[in-house]
Amino acid sequence: MRWGMLINLNKCVSCYTCVVKCKQEHFLPPGAFWGRVLISETGKYPMVTKRAYPVLCNHCEEAKCVEVCPTGATQKRDDGIVWVDTDKCLGCRYCVLACPYQARTYHPDRKEYYPGQGFTEFEEMGERLYPHQVGTVSKCNFCMERIDAGIERGLKPGVDPEATPACVIICPGKARYFGDLDDPSTEISMLVRKWQATPLHPEYGTEPAAYYAAR
Repeated sequence: MRWGMLINLNKCVSCYTCVVKCKQEHFLPPGAFWGRVLISETGKYPMVTKRAYPVLCNHCEEAKCVEVCPTGATQKRDDGIVWVDTDKCLGCRYCVLACPYQARTYHPDRKEYYPGQGFTEFEEMGERLYPHQVGTVSKCNFCMERIDAGIERGLKPGVDPEATPACVIICPGKARYFGDLDDPSTEISMLVRKWQATPLHPEYGTEPAAYYAAR
């Protein structure tokens, strides 16, 4: 089993809902983004085309971040999910430099969302529910808490919303798909073949688990 994500660029409307939902789901502190949307334009006025490219951790099979981590804080699970054990993270940021996709965030200090107004009750609640340790690195983990909890309840990730990454279920354009890449019968595997989807920068040799259906 290897969990993966497919993003259909034809369906993405660059609404940033995935970015906002990710911050909400994981109570990410100010300046921290596990998912981003890159915007570019091609052509010349008035014939200009806007293009949106949602990016996140690619959960690479040959993860460079895992290779360089001196403490073993960055780990790859048997199901392919790459995650960070913050209790082991020294904040050296070798992984930040090694990641060719710039998918990691460093938390240098504790910041308020509204500087000078103190930490709100919602921020305090977020730190209790999903703490982010100062001086450590974090990244997208495919919402592994949702996946693990869902599997324990007999749910199927990519099919049942409660067991699927938050960015997938919230996408209003239904541009994201999630599932087992190793199972040829899953929806994501069939769509990867049908749309001839490819990962971002396959020449890096990291074998990403995030695929894109290009225009």
